[in-house]
Order: sequence, then C-alpha cells, then structure tokens
Amino acid sequence: MARLVKKESKGPFEIKVGTDSIWICMCGLSNNQPFCDESHKKTIDEDNKTYVYDKEGDRIEVRSCEAQDVCSSFSYPYPLFLEKPSTLF
Repeated sequence: MARLVKKESKGPFEIKVGTDSIWICMCGLSNNQPFCDESHKKTIDEDNKTYVYDKEGDRIEVRSCEAQDVCSSFSYPYPLFLEKPSTLF
C-alpha cells in the first residue's frame, strides 16, 4: 500500500567519513535512495505549498478542500484534493 509522507527538507544531509562526504536524501525524491541525486532542486519554489510528486518527478499541488463529496472520492484520511487528476503511484 502506498503511503503519503510529508517531507519538509529541501536539501541533503551530509555525513563525513574521514575526508569524504556522503549525502543522504532528505527530500524523499531521490531515485538513488538513501543517497542524494539532486532531485531536491525541484523543491526550491514550493514556498508554503504542499505537493505530491509522481514517478516521473512531476508535481501536483495538494490543497485542502471543503466540499465533502470531492474529498470522499479519495482514500486519504485528511480532506484534500489534487490540482489535476493523476495516477501517482
């Protein structure tokens, strides 16, 4: 079952190993988990909005919804809707 996980980091976490650095993905978008592949660069302009990213890396804004009939069409425990319909996973 797919899970939605909110990540707020917009950059990797550095781990020093001697004189070398290993960069760990903190945004959740890397295709080379747990290592950073610079996918976090897609998150630079997110400013106070929440997005879901599909497998291709395209993003869809997630916004609160007030129309209960719209919200009930999604199997997500909180009221929300996606800016455009899409198959995410």
